[in-house]
Amino acid sequence: MSQTSPPEDPDDRTPENAKHRDPAREALAGHQDPETSVEALPEPEGCTDVIKTSYSVGQDNIERAHPVAFDIHNPVFMISASVVVLFTAVTLLFPTQLGPLFDALLGLVTSRFDWFFLLAGNIFVLVAIGLILSPLGSIRLGGPDATPDFNLMGWFAMLFAAGMGIGLMFYGVSEPLGHFTAAMDGPVLENGVRTDWAPLNGAAGDELASRRLAMAATIFHWGLHPWAIYAVVALALALFSFSKGLPLTLRSVFYPLFGERIWGWPGHVIDVLAVMATLFGLATSLGIGAEQASAGFNFLFGWEASATSKVILIVAITAVATGSVILGVEKGVKRLSELNMGLALLLLLFVIAFGPTWQIITGFFGNLGSYVENIVPLSNPFGRTDDNFRHGWTTFYWAWWISWSPFVGMFIARVSRGRTVRQFLVAVLLVPSIISVLWMTTFGGTAISATLGGFSGIADAALELQLFQMLSQLPLTGIASFVGIVLVIVFFVTSSDSGSLVIDTVASGGKVHSPLPQRVFWCSFEGLVAIALLLGGGLTSLQAMAVSTGLPFTIVLLGACWAIITGLINERKALIRDNQIPAS
Repeated sequence: MSQTSPPEDPDDRTPENAKHRDPAREALAGHQDPETSVEALPEPEGCTDVIKTSYSVGQDNIERAHPVAFDIHNPVFMISASVVVLFTAVTLLFPTQLGPLFDALLGLVTSRFDWFFLLAGNIFVLVAIGLILSPLGSIRLGGPDATPDFNLMGWFAMLFAAGMGIGLMFYGVSEPLGHFTAAMDGPVLENGVRTDWAPLNGAAGDELASRRLAMAATIFHWGLHPWAIYAVVALALALFSFSKGLPLTLRSVFYPLFGERIWGWPGHVIDVLAVMATLFGLATSLGIGAEQASAGFNFLFGWEASATSKVILIVAITAVATGSVILGVEKGVKRLSELNMGLALLLLLFVIAFGPTWQIITGFFGNLGSYVENIVPLSNPFGRTDDNFRHGWTTFYWAWWISWSPFVGMFIARVSRGRTVRQFLVAVLLVPSIISVLWMTTFGGTAISATLGGFSGIADAALELQLFQMLSQLPLTGIASFVGIVLVIVFFVTSSDSGSLVIDTVASGGKVHSPLPQRVFWCSFEGLVAIALLLGGGLTSLQAMAVSTGLPFTIVLLGACWAIITGLINERKALIRDNQIPAS
């Protein structure tokens, strides 16, 4: 174990002032040739409570160098890949027959398990906030002497772009406007049952109250709760991999519960669930991105937004994502993420400048206040009557975020070594939430103002077109819309390439780098699954698979909360024992 002395300022440990780098850490940060095989993570730096295990990374793997190189974990890779290939083939062969099945599946999960998703989401938020405020927040991921692999800007760009970029583009206009319209209409009863989509009890006929409720409901779906879900997975992985010395896979998190059995079938099941949840969560996002990019091209250039055009778009963008995967984290994912952040900031400032500027500025603080005011009733899983909103919006979102969480969590963990738990949670939980509030206030608020001003084109358009209809009411429509399309595509690429790297890490038993054909395989099949789901039922099928894979994985995440707290308590005890931190 490394015993490097800490720098003078322990909270400013950047790559530039790091004392040393070992080869494994270089590879983890993407600073090494992606073809270089690195089988182990960098060791914890300083005195840590390392878990002693007889397992070594890759010991159950099947390896071959020729004619096609691969290094796969047995049986996680084979089970996951077989299910994906079979599902894709069946869905492509029987698209019309499977459509009704996807509809029924979506309705079943969202109506029967809404309470479970909502309760779980609340638990994740409370755990994250509790750790920020507790003494456990001072523990550094990777050991007391660990230093970050990325500077703050590059780190934040990657975690935010991976987190929910496509969703912000797709729902940034449509969701606030949809909630506003439903809230204005108020509750609608048929045979004693509400059939409207208004959040809570709506605000019939009250424009100001409807606007505030609509923005509160939107921020609820994009604020603390989703980022708490990501934070739980990311923190668990970072803690048990970087501080405890276990492989970077979901099974490692459950070592306190299963012990050495985690290297057997209990661990295989957890990792297979992680791969499947990640794949279908990504496919949902890629399908949504293809819908919006295709609609944008139709809006700007008149290209037909047909199923064929969407398939071609997915194929083309998947090819670009594959190239990014080949380049690795530093050369591919990081640069694309930073490009995304720059373009997103440019579009955001454009809308603020040429939209209802003063209303956006004042609305930001008013919307934050409304969010705080309504977060408890919106989080309540019992005794509510707004079934359509709770099932069709909140439950779907929570399941989507949870199905995304292995991908986003592992990716965030992979680039977050060297941060303290408190720094990590503040960055992952609070900062992106504030950015989401600003984004939704800007785009959703502008759309609501345009609609109240008499323009009905936004509300009348399909969901994937509403962003471009909103931009049509501002100057430089063509340029702004083109930037919007580019953003959707680049978010599409960053989600696909970073997701492929994460899936491959799990399917190769925790190896940071694996042979190139494996990464290409997963990237290609993400695109194929998205195509299959689009052809097999469109947006409903995408939502159905995200929800159904998110359900079992919620149980995994609840177990991860217990493991995090237990692991951090043991880590703190070890640091106190070794006089690394005071006992008080």
